Amino acid sequence: MNRLVAFGEFVWEFVVGDDWRVAVGVVVAIGVTALVAASSVAAWWILPVAVAGLLALTLARELRSR
Repeated sequence: MNRLVAFGEFVWEFVVGDDWRVAVGVVVAIGVTALVAASSVAAWWILPVAVAGLLALTLARELRSR
């Protein structure tokens, strides 16, 4: 059981890391991409835009905290 707990903690730290907001943003972006891809609209551009936006928000939040 200890190995299972350790593996769960590793996965949590790897996926969520330092900022849970980024992890939630990526999950939302993947969901939006899946929804758009189910329609007839091209969805390839959603994830790069979302990642760039999340990066900008993270950097802005870090710069404000200093």
